[in-house]
Amino acid sequence: MAILGILWPTFALVGLIFVVWATLFFQRFRHMKRTPPRAADFADGEAALRYFRPVEMPANNLANLFEMPVLYFALVPLLILTGQANHIQVTLAWAFVAARALHSFIHIGPKKVQWRFMVYLLSVIVLMAMWIGFFVDMVHAAGEISRAADAMGDMMGDVN
Repeated sequence: MAILGILWPTFALVGLIFVVWATLFFQRFRHMKRTPPRAADFADGEAALRYFRPVEMPANNLANLFEMPVLYFALVPLLILTGQANHIQVTLAWAFVAARALHSFIHIGPKKVQWRFMVYLLSVIVLMAMWIGFFVDMVHAAGEISRAADAMGDMMGDVN
């Protein structure tokens, strides 16, 4: 089924989220081993943020993966249910996931803000293109249904 091709980039994005989570887990674990926390380090949320500041980028990136990608995860079932997960949408989905993976790498790794912003902006543009394409496809499908219903109504009128 060609329509299920949209699931492969979705699986890749889920995999990316788990990779970022694992990176967060291991960096925090290593940080706690090197710098054992004191009770005061967890007295409140602000103290815990200060304690984990040296390894905060994976946490920031994980949170970021639950911002714009939520719109992607909302779109995928709609594309499948409406039969609109065509090759263009699948290609755009792969582009979105690739941009998100590159964004995560830059965010956690070299931390080049300008590069990260450009890749982030690209991912948002691709996601907007996916939503705009879906909207256009739905408007077109609604027009087709309306025309078909009108034609059936005209045929029924001819019978009477």
